[in-house]
Amino acid sequence: METKALDHTELANQIIDVIVKEGMVDREKATLDATIESLDLKSIDIVMILTAIEEKFDVYIPMDGPFHEAKNIRDLIDAIAAYIIKEKN
Repeated sequence: METKALDHTELANQIIDVIVKEGMVDREKATLDATIESLDLKSIDIVMILTAIEEKFDVYIPMDGPFHEAKNIRDLIDAIAAYIIKEKN
């Protein structure tokens, strides 16, 4: 069985979808440059987002990973995508 390499743009869009759904954020506000604070995401929201991403992509994402340093959505996506790509490729 061949595993298709995940496209970073598609992955980013799927991660944003999870952020919008789990963080209850307006899709228009969930831009790459939007800060975690501007979206009013709390620690519990981030945990819910990470848990949903683990389920969606069937990967383990350590809660003590580089997500705590993420200042905006781009940083968060890059950190999450790195784990998904490492696990899936």
